[in-house]
Amino acid sequence: MSHSNTPSPIAIIASSAPPRTKPSTYPEPFFSRMAKRVKRPLADLFGLKNFGVNLTRLAPGGESALLHRHSRQDELIYVLEGEPTLITDTEEVQLMPGMCAGFPARGIAHQLVNRTDRDVVYLEVGDRTAGDEGSYPCDDLKASLGPDGTWTYTHKDGRPY
Repeated sequence: MSHSNTPSPIAIIASSAPPRTKPSTYPEPFFSRMAKRVKRPLADLFGLKNFGVNLTRLAPGGESALLHRHSRQDELIYVLEGEPTLITDTEEVQLMPGMCAGFPARGIAHQLVNRTDRDVVYLEVGDRTAGDEGSYPCDDLKASLGPDGTWTYTHKDGRPY
């Protein structure tokens, strides 16, 4: 979010929030897997710094993220539309509108996938704890959150992408 003299709104229609300009921060070959995902960052619009909220839409065949877990960040998702499949490192659960799921830091790896022919829309909420790292059990990827809020990605052995 830029620090301009424009005041933050008091309230908005969430679906009218501008989409994130870059669909993913993952490096290739993972970046293109996020092509069917559109995130609308909501917390940034209001100048919120301690946690993030995205209104996210997954087209059929879309993925929320790679299967991952965070070292310090807690996450929560709440399904508004559609029927995504929650995939964890231990099971799969079919979700419906009104269902939610939470993921404590260092907990199970997780992701949502849309295996249906309709869009899925959900809210995702996560904190912005400094020093967070992401681990990806199915992919050769490690993520580190820098002090400026930017993710840096390396191979699991530390080589940069």
